[in-house]
Amino acid sequence: MKMNNFHKNIPTILFSILPVSIILGSSISLINIVLFSLCYVFIYFSNNNFKIYDFKPVLILAILNIYLVFNSLISIDIISGSYRNLGFLRFILFFLMVNYFFFINEKNLNILKVWTIIFFIVLIDIYIERFTGSNIFGFGKLEINGVPQPHGDRVVSFFRNEPIAGSFICGFGFIILGYILNFLKFKKSLKIIGFLIILLCLIGIMITGERSNGLKALIGLLIFISIIDYVKLRSKIMILFSLFIIFFLTINFSEYAKFRYVDTFYNKLKTKDDREKFLDNSLYIKLYKSGIQVFKNNPWLGVGNKNYRVETCDTKKNSIHKEYYCLTHPHQVYIEMLSEHGIIGSIIILSIIFYLVFRIIRKIIDSKNYIQAGCLVFLIINFIPILPSGSFFNNFNITLFMINFSLMYAINKETNIFQKK
Repeated sequence: MKMNNFHKNIPTILFSILPVSIILGSSISLINIVLFSLCYVFIYFSNNNFKIYDFKPVLILAILNIYLVFNSLISIDIISGSYRNLGFLRFILFFLMVNYFFFINEKNLNILKVWTIIFFIVLIDIYIERFTGSNIFGFGKLEINGVPQPHGDRVVSFFRNEPIAGSFICGFGFIILGYILNFLKFKKSLKIIGFLIILLCLIGIMITGERSNGLKALIGLLIFISIIDYVKLRSKIMILFSLFIIFFLTINFSEYAKFRYVDTFYNKLKTKDDREKFLDNSLYIKLYKSGIQVFKNNPWLGVGNKNYRVETCDTKKNSIHKEYYCLTHPHQVYIEMLSEHGIIGSIIILSIIFYLVFRIIRKIIDSKNYIQAGCLVFLIINFIPILPSGSFFNNFNITLFMINFSLMYAINKETNIFQKK
């Protein structure tokens, strides 16, 4: 089955530049996602020579969307989270379009060559900024015209004022690693290159200063190496051990990594007084306590998506509940779920996500498709307990999540939801 020019060219261009659109900002990535998703609507009404073979993921995502709309209606501020909740529809269409895109032409996997180039440009730029003080465009300077920048000494790369370069590498890294290792696994003499790329990615994320993403990347890589058959068991053990060694050597020999991963904690925890001060003054501890208090006050359905800030920044409520800390979100995925969606909403969201992810895990492992395995690993590390995280439904985070989720289904004939009539 061949695409006509529209079916092929427009979606191909939009999908190819997806990483670039994310780098350019949330508005550009939103436009890209919406346009790519709307391609499915056009294709559906102009070409009916296909059908959905596995409709269950689409139905369950639709149920999630219905819940999110309901969540808006019961929120303390209906307007605040309505855009996020209603806008989730674009990701259902995105999921459909990605599956159709790879179903109609398996050669679309070559698009990941473009993603790989973009990925390594960002990764190299991270190293440039860490060792020179600014990226190739001059972003990342600690001060501009004498004014301290809000990102501090964390690497921003092409993201200008947002320290999310590590999140970007983490979000696309497991896809790209899977793509590269799929080729290298057939060339024994080049397999060492795969290991070197893994180390390059891990160290790159660490030196951005994003500690949570550094730990998630380490855990994710350990899982990734464990479930793929890139090397035999003995070599796997050596690689897993080496990842730990490299992680701690990077901390030891990089003054910045040592400061971010060790000194900032050790100096705050070395004495009883220091520990008490840390528990009283740590921003993350304050946010965790605040999120838990919001949950206690609204245990069943929460305050509503994107309403944590509305609740905690309300002057009257803030004066009553001393644990409240006014900020955008609690910075931990489970606490965010509980505070904004309560017990019922959290169970609905997490049950849907975990079911859709793990229902095909056996097919992923049996297929030995490293890209699928990489997507699976990224989805898993988003839900590591305790570690800080960005807001789950934030445009940047949910976009990375749905890209990995959609690809995980789409790139394998056994899991792709479409089939020919």
